[in-house]
Amino acid sequence: MIKKTVFAVSTVLLLLGVLFAGPLPGKANKAKRVIILGIDGMDPDVLKEFIDQGVLPNFKKLAEQGDFKPLQTSMPPLSPVAWATFITGMDPGGHGIYDFVSRDPATYIPFEAMAETYSPEKYVNFGSWVLPLSSGGVRSNRKGTAFWQVLDKYNVPSILYRMPVNFPPAESKAYTISGMGAPDIQGTAGSFSYYTDNPPANADKISGGEVYSVEVDDNRVDAQLIGPKNTFRREPRKSATGKIRKDKKTGKIKYTNPACTIDFSVFLDPDEAAAKIVVQDDEFILKEGEWSDWIRVDFEVVPHLVSISAIARFYLQQVRPDFRLYVSPLQINPEDPALQISTPEDWAHELFEDVGYFYTQTFPQENKAFSGGLFSPKEYWTQAQYVLEERKRMLDHLLESYEEGLLFFYFSSVDLNGHMLWKFFDSDHPAYDPEAHLQEAYAYIYKQMDDVLGEVMDNHVDENTTLIVMSDHGFSRFYWGFNLNTWLVEKGYLKLRNPSRQGEYGDLELFTNVDWRRTKAYGSGLIGLYLNLRGREKNGVVAEADYDRILDQLEADLYAIRDPRNGEQVVTLVTRPRRDFHGDYKDAGPDIIVGYNRGYRIAWESTLGGIPKELFIKNDAAWSGDHQVDYRIVPGVLLTNQKITLDSPALHDLTVAVMDEFGVPPLKEMIGKDCLGPRIPKQLTAEQKETLEKLGAEGYLK
Repeated sequence: MIKKTVFAVSTVLLLLGVLFAGPLPGKANKAKRVIILGIDGMDPDVLKEFIDQGVLPNFKKLAEQGDFKPLQTSMPPLSPVAWATFITGMDPGGHGIYDFVSRDPATYIPFEAMAETYSPEKYVNFGSWVLPLSSGGVRSNRKGTAFWQVLDKYNVPSILYRMPVNFPPAESKAYTISGMGAPDIQGTAGSFSYYTDNPPANADKISGGEVYSVEVDDNRVDAQLIGPKNTFRREPRKSATGKIRKDKKTGKIKYTNPACTIDFSVFLDPDEAAAKIVVQDDEFILKEGEWSDWIRVDFEVVPHLVSISAIARFYLQQVRPDFRLYVSPLQINPEDPALQISTPEDWAHELFEDVGYFYTQTFPQENKAFSGGLFSPKEYWTQAQYVLEERKRMLDHLLESYEEGLLFFYFSSVDLNGHMLWKFFDSDHPAYDPEAHLQEAYAYIYKQMDDVLGEVMDNHVDENTTLIVMSDHGFSRFYWGFNLNTWLVEKGYLKLRNPSRQGEYGDLELFTNVDWRRTKAYGSGLIGLYLNLRGREKNGVVAEADYDRILDQLEADLYAIRDPRNGEQVVTLVTRPRRDFHGDYKDAGPDIIVGYNRGYRIAWESTLGGIPKELFIKNDAAWSGDHQVDYRIVPGVLLTNQKITLDSPALHDLTVAVMDEFGVPPLKEMIGKDCLGPRIPKQLTAEQKETLEKLGAEGYLK
C-alpha cells in the first residue's frame, strides 16, 4: 500500500511538472517568457541585510513568493570569467577566459583577454597612405557556444542587452547589444581626455586617460580630440628626441599609424562661470560643474570617403582660476557604429532611433577619473547616477515590446559603485572617508535595483513568466594589496637582474628587471601565477617533468603566507586549471589561480609585472571594495519566482536551467544541472483543471 501511494504521488508530481513547467526536453516552448535581471556584483549577505532592514520590499516579496539562495560564482570570481561561465555553461577550462588580461608567453607582456584585433594581411603602401587588400577586424577570445545560440536552433526568440564578454557579438538570430569587452573608439576599455592650464603633479601617472596641457588666451582655449589610429595613413616612428627610428637589422624606417584628430574651441565667459564649446557643427554652453548631452563627432580617415563616428559627453569642471575640461571616453556611436556591437547589425541604430544615444563602452562610470584624483567623490557619484538612469530608461523601452522568449538585461551599477564607494560606509577601511557624505550611496543603489524589480514584477510578470534576478559574484572589502611578484622574489622563484633596482620607477611594470634565465615563476594579471615553462615561455627554464613538483611547492608556500600584522592567512585557495577545470582550454590560463582571503587582493603594482619592495600595500585608493578573492567568499545571488532545487546552485547550473525553461536540452560540454523546479500557477486554466480531473490528481493541489 505504501509503495502504491508513493508511486501515485510521484506520478502526479511528474505530471504537474509536465503540465506547468513546459514541454518535454527537445520541444521548445516559444510562448514561454523568461526575464533575467543580471546585476553585476550584487552580494547575498548585503542583500539579506538590506531586506532584513525593510528597505528592499520587492526583493523580500520575490524571495517569499519564490526562492533566494547564494549563487556559486567562478574561480576566479572576476566578471569576464563569471559571465563567460554563465554564457557557455562551462568553467574557464572550457570557455578560455581567465582574467581581464592574459599574457603573451613569447614576450611576457599582458594583453586584453576578452577580444583581440587583427590587421589586414595584405596591403599596399603609397607614400604616406596604406591601402588594405584584405580585411582586418576584431575576434572574441571566448570559446564555446552561447546559450542563446542554442535557443536559436529551437526558434526561441531572445533579447540580451549589454551581455558581458560578448564583443564582437556572437552570431545569432537574437537581438543583442555588446557589454563588457566593447571598446571605446580608440580601442581601449575607456580613455578619457582632460584639458587644463594647470596639470596635476601626478598627470603622467594617471591611468585610463590623458591629461592635456592647454593655454587660455583671451578667454579662449583651442584643443584637439584624439580619436582612433588612422590605419589608412602611416608616418615614421620617432624617439623622444625626434629622431626617426630604424630597424636594427634591416636599417628600414619603422612606421606607425597616426591618430585621427578633431579641433575644438572653448570660449570662456569673461564674467560668468560658463563657457561655449564649439566642436564641428555643434555649439553648446555649459555652466561650471555641468555635463553636456551626448555630442556626435566624426573623424575623417580618408578625405570625403571614409569617416569614423563617435559620441562623447563634455564636463566643464572649472572655468577659473584654473581651466579644467573633462571629455568622456569617445564611445562607439550606436547611430553609426564603427564596429559591430549588435545583432542584427542594425539593431544598435534602431535603438538609437527609439531612445537616443547611449553608453557603449565597457565601463560607463567615470571611475578612472575618480581614481586619478581628477574627480571628487561627489562628481563621480553624480555621473554614476546618470548611467543608472539611462539603463532604467532602456529597460523600460525593451519591456514595452517584449512578448515572448528570453529577455536578459544587465546592470553594472552595483559592481562599479561597490568598487568605488566601499570606503565611504566601511568605518574599518584604511581609507574610510565620512567627510564625503556618501555613506548611504551604496544602499541607494540597492534600493534603485529594488524599484526596478518592483516595476518588472508588478507590470511584466504573468503565470507564463519565469523571473530571475542573478549576479555573477558578490563583494568584499579591499584593505591590503599583496605584491605577488615581490613574494616570489623573497621565496626565490623569481630572480632580478639587478636587485639594487627593486622598487625603482622603471622596475614597476612589464618585468623590466627580471632575469628570466634563473626565474621559475612569475605573476601576471589579477589572479595569475605562471611557471617560466621551457618550450612555452620565450625564456623558459622549467622542464615539463618538473611542472607538478614546482606547483606542489608553490601551492604549499602560498597557503603558508601570513600577514605579519595580524597573523591572518592571506591565500585561502589555490586553483590549478590543469587539475581542477574541464575542457579543451585548461592550458590557456595561468598555472595557478590565487584565491585571496577576505580583505586582501593582488596589489595594482604586481598586475603588470611590477616588483615593489613592500610585500603588503595599504589600500588608500578610490578603488576600495573588490571581489578578486577565494570564490567561496563572494557568491552571487539567485532569486526567482520558482523554487531552487539545488542546495548550492552555481552559474553553470543556471545556464542549464534557463535553457530548460524553454524545453531546450543542454550541450554535452555544459557541466551544470537544472537548478529550478516547476512553478504551479495560482490560478488553473479550465483545460488544466480538466486534465487533472481525468488524472485523478485534483486533490493533490489542495
